[in-house]
Amino acid sequence: MPAFLLKREWLLVALGLGFAVLAAAVVYLSRPTVLTVAVGPRDGAEAQLLETYAQALKRAREDVRLNVRTYDDVRDSAAALQAGNADLAVVRPDVFLPDNGLTLALLHEETLLIATPEASAIESFPDLATKRLGIVERHAADRPFVTNLLGFYDFTPVPAPEPGHALTAGHIALVPLKPGEVTAALQAGTVDAVAVIAAPTSKAAISTVRAVEMASHEKKITIVSVPDGDAIVQRMPELQSATIPAGTFGGRPKRPEEDVKTVGASYRLMARGGVSRYSVASVTQHLFEWRSKLAPGAPIANLMKAPDFETSVAATSARLPNHPGAVDYFEREQQTLFERYEDYVYLLAFFGGTIGSGIAWLGQRLARQRRERVDVVLDRLLDILRDIRSATTREQLDGLVRETDDLVTDVVQHARERNVDTRAMNALILAIDAVHGAIADARRSLVTGAEPERRPLRTRSARLLRLDRPAAE
Repeated sequence: MPAFLLKREWLLVALGLGFAVLAAAVVYLSRPTVLTVAVGPRDGAEAQLLETYAQALKRAREDVRLNVRTYDDVRDSAAALQAGNADLAVVRPDVFLPDNGLTLALLHEETLLIATPEASAIESFPDLATKRLGIVERHAADRPFVTNLLGFYDFTPVPAPEPGHALTAGHIALVPLKPGEVTAALQAGTVDAVAVIAAPTSKAAISTVRAVEMASHEKKITIVSVPDGDAIVQRMPELQSATIPAGTFGGRPKRPEEDVKTVGASYRLMARGGVSRYSVASVTQHLFEWRSKLAPGAPIANLMKAPDFETSVAATSARLPNHPGAVDYFEREQQTLFERYEDYVYLLAFFGGTIGSGIAWLGQRLARQRRERVDVVLDRLLDILRDIRSATTREQLDGLVRETDDLVTDVVQHARERNVDTRAMNALILAIDAVHGAIADARRSLVTGAEPERRPLRTRSARLLRLDRPAAE
């Protein structure tokens, strides 16, 4: 083993590094998780909601944070999730559904609302054949939404014909309108009904209904139903069945008089499947629990709701599946901090015990090596002591003196580099003094020719020896 590893300082350095690594791991695991969320459009209600939510998470110092990136359109935000450039995204499935997206929450739902004066005799979507349908487009996806629905009924969309020209069977004219043009278009006969895709209680839906009423002489309107909602969703799962409750647009008179079946689209907060279920559960939990806190800055928070599902299996295997982390929150099965890092705790306990045993073994090994080094020097000094008594020439004594000096130099250097047991050092001092005394006696005997005198020790070594003995002696 290298000599520098025998120093106690290196053991302290190793322990310090171990504690530093442990502290770094604790800091890393306890820092907040930052998730990037893609939102489109930039000026939409969804962007306002998630900006407000991100600021609330930051103020509360929660374990998860949001980095909001805005895009021009909801298609772009969904594409960012598909490309892996975002962890979360606002997605409208009928516009673009990323294949790696799993639902956390329905931020809000929009329904297809078609209103017409009661005198038009249009009551359900199939009655729109050969009619002119005005569309108040709020998003680029609204026209494709209606076009796909026309395809279900085998209707062909065509541009509006000239006044006085009738449409042939199976054709419907789509006429784009601005909100302020609805009443005039109905009165002029350029459209027979008006469609808007919005939440029934939203300003856009209510203003459209009011504009249609203004075009009716008796202020009576009909909310056109889409009777085949379940069949439409079977073919187009990115859509969903919806109901406009009776009286949504007023109670005197009640408008509509009965519930109206229709279809709609949802704006969903989705996450990549690879995002930690613990982080997703935390995002979902705070989003719903802080609804009242978010609503003043983002009123759309009041429209949020959980995805519909009956069991956990149904939630994760639906046609628009939900993220397991969100399901954990909805089912009240969120992981605790210990459960989240349970495997790491067990691994740390296992390897920590192994490492501790290794350090203890290394300490014992180093202590034994220190003792072995001293024992080797002591054994050689005792051999030199015997060799001195049998030396017959000055050259032999000089060689033993040189060897003793080398041993002394070596043991002094050894003692400076590391801790040595006090009893061992006392024994070394005693042996060295005994060797020096024996050499002096041997030199005198070589000069006088007499036997070397064996005198009791009167040196510091003798005092050390007496001090080191047990008191009973």
